[in-house]
Amino acid sequence: MNRKIRVAVLALAGATFAGVASLATPGFAQDRPGPGGSTVEVSNQGQEVYEQICQACHMADAKGGGEPGAMIPALAGNKNLADKDYPIIVVMKGRGGMPWFNGVLTKEQIAAVITYVRGHFNDYHDPVTVADIDRIVATNPPVPECNTCGH
Repeated sequence: MNRKIRVAVLALAGATFAGVASLATPGFAQDRPGPGGSTVEVSNQGQEVYEQICQACHMADAKGGGEPGAMIPALAGNKNLADKDYPIIVVMKGRGGMPWFNGVLTKEQIAAVITYVRGHFNDYHDPVTVADIDRIVATNPPVPECNTCGH
């Protein structure tokens, strides 16, 4: 990646970290069934995290963009997100030019934003939970290869 672009991406990522503190709604993805007993409630926190942090690079429509050598992967229509472990690993550990958010976002925020992206920009509606994140942290898998990133 071009040094100027890398510096700009890292500066933007650093600036977005500051936005995490301004999240107004304390809601989070639940690890237990919602009032109906069979679904998981996800607050609007996932959308807020996406809008305040993720969309700076992945764009408001989650279609990514950029130029060759500095492509930001699309999240919308991304088949890699069908397996909810993939985005958990990437968000927790980072990948390529994307920083990790482990220790920056809470597990609840990570679960909420991944659930939001998988359901809002894709058709994957099974929620990500804190238990899913804990499972990934415990097994410590490597960051997966991405043969569709940047496409």
